[in-house]
Amino acid sequence: MVIPASSTEYVHVPVTAPAGTDLSGSPVKIAVVAHGDNPSADEWMTAEWADGVARLLVGPDGGAVTLTRSTYRVWITFDPPGAENLVRLAGSLTIS
Repeated sequence: MVIPASSTEYVHVPVTAPAGTDLSGSPVKIAVVAHGDNPSADEWMTAEWADGVARLLVGPDGGAVTLTRSTYRVWITFDPPGAENLVRLAGSLTIS
């Protein structure tokens, strides 16, 4: 995904839940990082569910974070019902 640095918009992360699992009540966080390591605790931002997709508003007009021109790694973590607490690398984001 490519977003201009001047744009404020949602970064969407599709999530496929196991059959019969409702994720809408599960807390979800997204991290957008420029380094190659796993996100640190302070890099996670509270996201929200919208139609089965996790999303985080980014950008200079009220986004959770304003990103400068670079390529970032997008991570997601959520805690579905049960024993698992999932952390996944979701993809990359280029800010132009």
